Amino acid sequence: MSSLNATLSKLRVVPVIAIDNPEDIIPLGDVLVENGLPVAEITYRTSAATEAIKLLRETQPEMLIGAGTVLNAHQAEAAQKAGATFAVSPGLNPNTVKACQSLNFEILPGINSPTNIESALELGINTLKFFPAEASGGINMVKSLLAPYGDVSLVPTGGISAKNINEYLSIPRVIACGGTWMVDKKLIDEGRWDELAKRVREAVSMTQ
Repeated sequence: MSSLNATLSKLRVVPVIAIDNPEDIIPLGDVLVENGLPVAEITYRTSAATEAIKLLRETQPEMLIGAGTVLNAHQAEAAQKAGATFAVSPGLNPNTVKACQSLNFEILPGINSPTNIESALELGINTLKFFPAEASGGINMVKSLLAPYGDVSLVPTGGISAKNINEYLSIPRVIACGGTWMVDKKLIDEGRWDELAKRVREAVSMTQ
């Protein structure tokens, strides 16, 4: 098991963060670390991602930081340079995967079919993001996909919530799940750090 897999297996849940103001990542990082969840996936869904990764690495040097929605080599390089530990992509783009491999930058590409899994295995990757999880068949699809591929581990993301996360985590080789409910963008934009802290504590308590 890779060190990333081992860490994700302990953490069990990865907050997936879309942020508009990069400075907001500083108090949010404090909230995550102080409430028992020292991990963040900062997505390239906004232009603030690279700066947010940089600020989070500077203020939380021991934190596990992922770069999400990485779609190309340029984003991968920028994220790694800013301080991200790993990349996550919504789909399986061989060019993006190979770019990350050339940078020695671990990537969890998104898959939702056997064909995707076999393409990933050809590229030497067996820890994968299952996305969009609920829209792609949810629990039953995860079980069906894992059955023929004994060396594959999954991180389901998309539609994961407090109501269903433990169903996913109960499946062998689901090492963690990505979710947004504990880092709701509206709460971040409004600076509601106490409410975010409460949600993070709840997420940690229900998944440990």
